[in-house]
Formats: sequence, structure tokens, C-alpha cells
Amino acid sequence: MSAHADSGTVLDRILQARRVEVDHRKRVLPEAALRYGVNAATPLRDFPAALTSNALNIIAELKPASPSKGILRDPFHPVELARSLEAAGAAVLSVLTEGEFFRGSLKNLRDARNAVKIPVFRKDFIFDPWQVWETRANDADSFLLIVAALDDQLLRELIALARQIGMEPVVEVHTAAELDRALAAGARIIGVNNRDLKTLELRVETSFELIERIPDSCIAVSESGLRTHDDLTKLRNAGFDAFLIGESLMLSPDPAAALGTFLGRSALSV
Repeated sequence: MSAHADSGTVLDRILQARRVEVDHRKRVLPEAALRYGVNAATPLRDFPAALTSNALNIIAELKPASPSKGILRDPFHPVELARSLEAAGAAVLSVLTEGEFFRGSLKNLRDARNAVKIPVFRKDFIFDPWQVWETRANDADSFLLIVAALDDQLLRELIALARQIGMEPVVEVHTAAELDRALAAGARIIGVNNRDLKTLELRVETSFELIERIPDSCIAVSESGLRTHDDLTKLRNAGFDAFLIGESLMLSPDPAAALGTFLGRSALSV
């Protein structure tokens, strides 16, 4: 399933835990049941369109915790956060659904999506077609595929399945080699993660280094480490269509006000 052998990196540890959990869930909930759930799911919202409006399109992330920072927000109220971030101008919501390392859940995703009208994106470690069916059955409008966690054949299969169901996934890269693999697999939305998931090192320069290699036909998303309105303006001028922001919002006493600052609507500190 993986494009690499387990080497003890942070990404490897997360994937190992997710495989155990997914194997268990597959035994409890057959794919046939998920396919039925997909047929009963609420209509898809236009995720690509939300990322490409003529604006600073922010994917606001609902994330209770992270491996790099620990607990980010406690108590964590997904419905309240979702509504306030939508009202503050988020183009999309991203909801963490991995439980062990990020303290997320599919319930958080469903609750957040039911509370808003904008598209909702599932952030998790997806490596099995079963998880793609699970994603749509839980009403998500898109989801993440991490190139570093997938071999080329599986990456293509998961992208094709997503499109069969009506979704366009964000294909996440961190290096030029991973970007080449994503493009070869036919990715249409490229997420550049400024954080190295193997070491957790963070470099916003990664986005600037890779943007010239992303075709204009693709939607480009810069992820992680974005701290200011100026960061977003520079990245937009460089060619990015959208920006995923999580920790800065979740660590703020007022995430909606912090989002407004990113959008350039106030001078409040984030």
C-alpha cells in the first residue's frame, strides 16, 4: 500500500496506526454498506470552484491537535467553529478525521458540514479504496491524498475512484519528485505541504520552490506554516489559488477574527 518501507518517521507511525484501524473498520463495516451510504449522501458541493474564486481562498482547518504541537484547542466545538469560520469568510472547511495523532473524527466532519453551506474537505491519511467510499458516505466534498504515502498505481486508482464518485481530491506533495508523480497520476488539485511529514520540519519556501512546476491547468494550494495576510498575498502573486490554514486559527482565542486578519479585514494580531 505504501510507496516506501516503514522507516520510523512520523508519517510511517501514523500510517501504521491508520492501517490497523482501517483493517478493523473494514471488518465491521463492509464496502457494500458504504456504497449504499454514498447513494444516500447529501449532494456534493463544488469544491474546485470554491478554491478558484477571485479572492484569497482560505481552507480553514478544524484540528483539535497535531503531532508537532500537541493539543491545539480544548474544548473543541466543531459546529461552533464551522459556523464562525464560514461567517468570517472561509472558502472551504478542512476537518481532521484521524483520531490517534490529531484527535479528529468523522463525527466532527459530519457535524461541521451539516452546520455550513460551503464545501467540506476530509483531512486524513487515505490509502485504501474503502476509505474513499467512507469519505463520501460521510458527506465530505473532497479529501486528501498524500503522495509520500502511496505508490503510483494506488495513487492513480484512488484518484480515479474519487472521480467516479464525483469528487476531485487534493493530491499533496512536498518535493519536486513527488510533484512529478502527482502530475503523472493525473492530479488536478495540487497541495504543497510546507511541512515535511517525515520530520515535521516547516519551510514556507517549499511552496515558492514548487509553484513554477505546477501547470496553470491545475489548482494550487499552499498548506502549513502560513502566519500573515502578507504570506497569502505573496503566495497568491506567485500563483497559488488557495491556502490551507489550521494551527494559527485553532490556537487563536478568536479563530474567526484570526481568519479576518488573514483576509486583510482587520489589524488584529493572530
